[in-house]
Amino acid sequence: GRSRTGPGGPPPGPPPRARTGPRNTARDAAERAAGLVVSSRAAPPRPAFGRDMSDAAPWERDEAPAGKVPAKPKAEKPKADKPTSVRPRTGAAERPVGRPGTRSGAEGRAPARPRRDERPDAGEAPRSRGPADAKVPGPTRRALREATAEALATGVQTLEVTQDEAGMRIDRFLSARFPQLPFTRIQSLVRKGELRVNGKRAKAADRVEPGASVRVPPLSLEARPPAPNSPRAEGDLAFLRSLILYEDQDMMVLNKPFGLAVQGGSGTTRHVDGLLEAMRDKDGQKPRLVHRLDKDTAGCLIIAKTRLAAATLAKTFRSRAARKIYWALAAGVPKVRQGRISTYLAKEEIGEADARMRVAKHGDEGASHALTYYAVVDQAGQKLAWLSLKPVTGRTHQLRAHAAHIGHPLVGDPKYFDIENWELPGGLQNRLHLLARRIVIPHPRTAKPIDVTAPLPPHMAQSWNLLGFDAARYDPIVEAPEA
Repeated sequence: GRSRTGPGGPPPGPPPRARTGPRNTARDAAERAAGLVVSSRAAPPRPAFGRDMSDAAPWERDEAPAGKVPAKPKAEKPKADKPTSVRPRTGAAERPVGRPGTRSGAEGRAPARPRRDERPDAGEAPRSRGPADAKVPGPTRRALREATAEALATGVQTLEVTQDEAGMRIDRFLSARFPQLPFTRIQSLVRKGELRVNGKRAKAADRVEPGASVRVPPLSLEARPPAPNSPRAEGDLAFLRSLILYEDQDMMVLNKPFGLAVQGGSGTTRHVDGLLEAMRDKDGQKPRLVHRLDKDTAGCLIIAKTRLAAATLAKTFRSRAARKIYWALAAGVPKVRQGRISTYLAKEEIGEADARMRVAKHGDEGASHALTYYAVVDQAGQKLAWLSLKPVTGRTHQLRAHAAHIGHPLVGDPKYFDIENWELPGGLQNRLHLLARRIVIPHPRTAKPIDVTAPLPPHMAQSWNLLGFDAARYDPIVEAPEA
């Protein structure tokens, strides 16, 4: 090994130890990383680790972009024409300075990183620790949990479809998961493309499969339903019990009264779907809707008690295996006493859940085929007719739109009654005279037919009495075709 002494000879004191072994000190490692020369002789500096520094990453170079100061100052090589003065220390050899602004490398220690107040000024005031930098205690775990719960309730959510929910329409799936969410809001989410299934935009008629990922945007939920065993819940339960026409462990049929909505909507706070919260069982399962009736239509409404029953009944309605018979009071008497009405129906305002339906042409946007059979059961002169209706399809407002289409709108219909200068006979209430009179449907578990009949609602019973109609009269619609 060669002694590391400068041209001027060794300083007074013991001779320096020959450095023959590997340079393993922290200072030596810093010098190698900075690419400094290892001798004071006039010799070209060697690249650190035997490579050209021109290909080094930006944070390994000494230069920095204009107007910026590197986060950590890099070492500069000493120039021959500007000798650096160091304070010699007894027993130590002269060595070049490691980097500017640090302590002398002759002290035998690794070059210290400059303090914050000694770093070059880059146009901003140096930071110093003070009272403002004191550690502020963070939120408690309880606060974090509450914030997280709030975010989950109103933020973007991703739901996974379970096996029991397989085959459900996407809007029914959301209605089951978020019973407080109005159905009109669900339809709006689907219509605007805010609802995605497996990353793709969903349509209202799409059906979910097990394991599918459903992305739900932030929701604005209504107030929570009443807690079980509360006075309100007990009142709702008693009211629903008074409406039951048929019930078993899988399903029940309610006699929905006039004026009670099936699902929530704009300004609708009391509805069947909300009342069903009072019927949640010990496992947390709530009875489910499988079809709908208009708010002002009374009569048979089927409710499923389990998810399996709901899926089976929904398939029954889709396959048109359920037989439905409606009774209505119409203005005037059709010349053809038994007939078939086949049209295409479309909404006048696309996207509106309760929009008025119009008769459309095949191929029109949003048009769907609608088929209804009708029969005149009895009549009051030429003023009013008791109609029995059998819908084959299940379009929105189908019976009301078809009755108006043949020129005999239903009494009390605020949307489709358009006969000018027509006066309601005295004693009759100006309410929609439409009743879901009878339904025959296979049982979801045994497949045996369930046949349920609903009584006339009070306002229709009053009209039948005034007009002399006998509710026990033979109904010829039972002989109408099923398709």
